[in-house]
Amino acid sequence: MAAELENLIDQLYEMVKEGWSVPLSQDKVVIERDRALDLLEELRSSLPGDIKMAADIVEKRNDLLEAGKREADALRQQAEEHARRLVSETQIVAEARKKAKEILGNAEIQSRELRRVANEYCEDTLKRTEESLALSLDEVKKSRMRFKSVAK
Repeated sequence: MAAELENLIDQLYEMVKEGWSVPLSQDKVVIERDRALDLLEELRSSLPGDIKMAADIVEKRNDLLEAGKREADALRQQAEEHARRLVSETQIVAEARKKAKEILGNAEIQSRELRRVANEYCEDTLKRTEESLALSLDEVKKSRMRFKSVAK
């Protein structure tokens, strides 16, 4: 269609270019009226089809742009959701590591405290046992001395 319009315009241009000059005028020419009117009528009848075709092309272009925009928005939303999930997972992992570190720290503190209490208990028990044995040893020595003194 566009080639046909261009051809009609070229024919009209050639007609004006080759037209006879009007005497005493440099910018006026004589052309064949019927032929010029026929060309103009063909242009007029061709234009609505070309305009409709151009409008269809513009509409298809707009539809494609809109579809592309919708697809881009959908991809952007998916990417944002994916990023939110990753950030959320990263935060969960960071919080879990922090909690694990806290639990380990508390366990170490409790372990040290338990060791200290156990050591104190052992020390106290051994001290009492030593004292008890020392008293028993003294009793044994005293009893031995009494046996010796009675046996003489």
